[in-house]
Amino acid sequence: MKVVVIYNSQTGFTKRYAQWIAEAAGAECVELERAKKRSFDDYDAIIFGGWACAGGISKLKWFKAHMDNWRGKKLIVYCVGGSPAEAPDIHQALRSNFSDAQWEKVKVFYLPGGFNYEQMSSVSKMMMKVFLKTLRAKKDKTEEEKVMVEMISHSYDISDRKYIEPILEWLKRGE
Repeated sequence: MKVVVIYNSQTGFTKRYAQWIAEAAGAECVELERAKKRSFDDYDAIIFGGWACAGGISKLKWFKAHMDNWRGKKLIVYCVGGSPAEAPDIHQALRSNFSDAQWEKVKVFYLPGGFNYEQMSSVSKMMMKVFLKTLRAKKDKTEEEKVMVEMISHSYDISDRKYIEPILEWLKRGE
């Protein structure tokens, strides 16, 4: 099976997962800007990775615009975010990025990454500072909000190769 992993990464977590997936699956790994100039007609499976941003998946619009051209291929999307894998609202957030028809054509995964403030764009840093300030000022925070304040107050890394296993298993189905 010929597989390609296309990714868009801001701080390195999505790229790291792309490289891990490509290595484990024997796939080609391509950064999105290079992928925009290529055809993927010869591939059996296309994996797209983007980072979580306010409930959305970065650059997902590009992937969704090509889905109809990729009929008959395995389509996988993974989203990398700062929340732990077991966070309760992840499935709903991922689902909200796709229409019903698109959801039927693609398998979607969440991979926990972290925060790397040193690599964030100025705009992203500013947005996170505002969000953190607002969350800190909130009275009667839930336990989840208290944990979130602690986590996003600094850079951290919760990525792990083990999180790519479900992607690799799904990729192997139906070979």
